[in-house]
Order: sequence, then C-alpha cells, then structure tokens
Amino acid sequence: MTQAHDAPLDSSRDGAPVLELRGITKFYGAVRALTDVDLTVAAGEAVALVGDNGAGKSTLIKVVSGVEQPAAGGILFEGRPVTVTGAQDAATLGIATVYQDLALCDNLDVVANLFLGRERVRGGPPGVVGWMAESEMERRAVDLLDTLAVRLPDVRMPVASLSGGQRQSVAIARSLLGEPKVVLLDEPTAALGVAQTAQVLDMVVRLKQRGHAVVVISHNLADVFAVCDRVVVLRHGRNNGSFVVAEATPEMVVAAITGADAGSGTGARAGRRVGLPAGHAQDAVKDLGGDES
Repeated sequence: MTQAHDAPLDSSRDGAPVLELRGITKFYGAVRALTDVDLTVAAGEAVALVGDNGAGKSTLIKVVSGVEQPAAGGILFEGRPVTVTGAQDAATLGIATVYQDLALCDNLDVVANLFLGRERVRGGPPGVVGWMAESEMERRAVDLLDTLAVRLPDVRMPVASLSGGQRQSVAIARSLLGEPKVVLLDEPTAALGVAQTAQVLDMVVRLKQRGHAVVVISHNLADVFAVCDRVVVLRHGRNNGSFVVAEATPEMVVAAITGADAGSGTGARAGRRVGLPAGHAQDAVKDLGGDES
C-alpha cells in the first residue's frame, strides 16, 4: 500500500532535472503547435509555464502527460529517455496532472473523490466480492490532507459543498496518492477569490517542500512570482525566454509574452494599456487566458 510522505520525497536536490523536454515539436495537420520547445524542472522546484492564448502551453502539458505524441523531440525522466504514450505511462513514471476542470464528482464525498478508481478493498471469502475499506481510506485521506495543511470541516461532506479553493486542494491531494515525482498544475488559481488563491499557492509551496517537481500553467504573474522559482515563456509555440524569479521583474516576463523589448519599457506599457499603474504589469496577463492556452 502506498503511504503518504510527511517528509520530502527521496529525490535529488542538486539541481539535476527530474523532467527534461528537448526539442519538442507538435503538428495538428498543417498547423505547427510547438517548435523545438525545451523545458526542465528539478526536484523541489516550481517552474511556471506562461504565454498568451495559443502559445502552446496546454499542448506541451498534454505531451508530458501522454495525451498527445510529439512529432519530434524527446522526454527525459530522471536522466533517461522515456516514451509517454498515455496516462498510465505517465502515472507509472511518476507524473501527475491536475487539469483546470478538476474532474471531481460533486455527488461524492471527499474520501470517495480521493480514491475514485483506486478504492481500497478488503478481501472476502473465496468466490465472494470483497468490500471497500472505508475506515482505512478515511484515515489515509485525513493523514494526506493534514500533511498538506488542507483544512476541511469533514472529509465525508460532498465535494459540491466545498469552496473553489477547497475543491482545488482535493484535486491536488488526489494526484499525490500515487506519490508522483512531477506534478503538473493547469491554471490552479483560475476563478478563485483572494483567500482561496492563497490556500492553493500554499499547497504549491508545500509540494516543493515535499520534494516534488512542479510545473504551473498560469496567466497570473502575481501568483507566479509568489511561489515559483523560474518562469518559462512560450510564444507562438516556441521558447521565448526563461527567467529566474529572484532576478527578474514582471515587466520582463510581460515583454517576453508579448514579443516586446523589455528594455524599451514596452512591457510596463502593456500593463498600463489595461489601466494598471506602473509597476503592476504582472496583472497585465492575469486575464489573458480562456480555455485555450
């Protein structure tokens, strides 16, 4: 039985990538969605993947999670070449994806959602179907949520009654049951309020502390600069900049997203075009996105 880790995963923190994408290219018919895209993420690191709509962010995540196959390029996992042909391959390697729609069942409680499709079953007499180990699953759910500092009134309450932040937390917690080494988060704070956003961002920090490599797709640079270590920018399906958060400014990232020259101040003006004061260009891309990314 897989156990939740209260301590960080046994992963190297010497900066060596857990996941590395090299020269990923993807076509949809005659349309080139990705061209020679590179991406790396190490254990205990959070990397933001940002860009305007149609930049190729979601396509790249689909390649990593096995939903789509690249026309060229390769994936290295812990330094060895791998082929990810589906969700099962990704799960076996240790790659978990939390999509924007969360895929939770509103009519089921928190425990049932966490273990949906991988329920614990107690064996019955020979030839008799066993029964679900409800107490064991509830105990494991409480332990996992406590580890992530997720506070819920009751793990037996229906998911439909949870707030947006709590629902996102349950979806992230569910992805950790298989103890993945890489966690991909697609717009984890989209449509959340201030308090709920803070709750989710705290979970990203805790994922890093546990030793997971985290990739965050986001249009909100304020969130990105709050919890991520690096920012990778895609533009028109190509790499268009990589920034260390501690050494970059939101204006620099906005300039890379829009194709402007950061030195000319155009990145800051991109923020002011939507009515933001100077110095707040991180909000210029907060609402860039829709469903396509």
